[in-house]
Amino acid sequence: MQEKQEAQEMRENQKLQVTNDISERKLSLSDIEITDRLKWSSDGLIPCIVVDQSSKQVLMLAYMNSDALSQTLDTNVMTFYSRSRAELWVKGKTSGNTQKLVRLSTDCDRDTLIAYVTPEGPACHTGAVSCFETHEDIYCSQENLSESLPNNDSYSMPTFLYELESVIKERYNERKEGSYTTYLFNSGVDKILKKVGEEASEVIIAAKNIEKGSKELISEVADLTYHVMTLLVQTGVSVSSVLEELKHRHKV
Repeated sequence: MQEKQEAQEMRENQKLQVTNDISERKLSLSDIEITDRLKWSSDGLIPCIVVDQSSKQVLMLAYMNSDALSQTLDTNVMTFYSRSRAELWVKGKTSGNTQKLVRLSTDCDRDTLIAYVTPEGPACHTGAVSCFETHEDIYCSQENLSESLPNNDSYSMPTFLYELESVIKERYNERKEGSYTTYLFNSGVDKILKKVGEEASEVIIAAKNIEKGSKELISEVADLTYHVMTLLVQTGVSVSSVLEELKHRHKV
C-alpha cells in the first residue's frame, strides 16, 4: 500500500509538459486539472520564465493567472496577466513580436512555469532581444568581473539579427522618410528580389577575387544578408523560423 502511495506521489510531482501542437497534448489533462496542480500565489498568479527554444536565452519574466494560462494553451501564443493594468495581454499583439509556445514546464515545486518559445522578434520593449540584455550586475565575483563587462566580440549573432530584424520591421510599419529600407518596401517585392539577385552576384564575384583579400567578400555578404532579411520582412517570414530550420538540419 505504501509503495502504491509513493508511486502516486512521484507521478504527481512530475513536470507538466505541453507540446507545441495543443490538439495533441502529451498529457491527458484538462486545463482545470493542470490549473489545480499548480501552486498559485495568494493573488492567483504564477511567474513564467520565457526562454528562446533555439538559443536557450532567457527572454523575459512575466506573470500568468489561470485565464492567461488557459488562453496560452488554447492559442499556442504566450499570453500573460498585467498586474499594473489588471488584464490579460498577448505578448506581441501590438508590436507583432509574438512568442509561439513550444513547451511549457513547471519547476519541482510547481510554483513557477518555464516556457520555451519561438519568438517572432525582440522580447523587450526597448527593442533588445532579451529583457535581461541590458542588465546591471548586482554582484559579480572578482574572477568573473572581466567576463561581466560588455564585449562587442561576444555579442551573439542571433541577438544582432533579431535586433536588425526589429529595425527593418519598424521601417516596414512606419515608412520613415529618407530611409533606404523604406525605399525598398515602397518599391515592392520585385525591387527587393532584384536587389537580392544583384547582391548574390556580387558575392560570387568577390569570392572569385578572394586572392585580393576578404574585405570585399565580407562587405558583399553583409549586403546580401541585409537584403534577404528585408525580403523576409516583406514576405512575413521571421528570422527565428530560418534559424529553427538551420538548427533542424544541423547534425553533429
